[in-house]
Amino acid sequence: MIDPTDFKHGMRRLAAGVSVITTLEDGQPHGFVATSVTSVAADPTPTLLVCVNRNVSCHDVIDASGSFCVNLLAEPELELAKAFSSSAHRHTRFSTHEWRPLVTGAPALVGALASFDCELSEKVSVHSHTIFLGRVVAIHLPEVPLHPLIYAGGQFDTLGSRCRAL
Repeated sequence: MIDPTDFKHGMRRLAAGVSVITTLEDGQPHGFVATSVTSVAADPTPTLLVCVNRNVSCHDVIDASGSFCVNLLAEPELELAKAFSSSAHRHTRFSTHEWRPLVTGAPALVGALASFDCELSEKVSVHSHTIFLGRVVAIHLPEVPLHPLIYAGGQFDTLGSRCRAL
């Protein structure tokens, strides 16, 4: 049997992009930081998945609202990532940056690498988490190319070196 602590330590070695997942409930925005975001398919229907712990306060809000927005964070958004990863900052999460709704009403971060507005299409329960599959109904891409904020080794990080295309 695998020790869950060893598994967690091993997975911390997998660098992942940092996203803020947002949703809307009764006109109030909600959100949290996630690194478990994956493209499922581009054709025939662009679809993303996000894995959400059922203990996260947004879990039930996403389930009830039927929508969420995946906002891929860029290097300059480190403080925003910290705010969305701490429940102590819940009341100020949406006050420091510019947000706008796309199609579903879920907040899209204006300065994100990309924002994918999704309608919930399926959900799968796996142990302590739910895998939410979302059909992408709108995308916002900035005109200025940015570099991603990443999570590795149990902390937020940036790409120290960048490979050049040959």
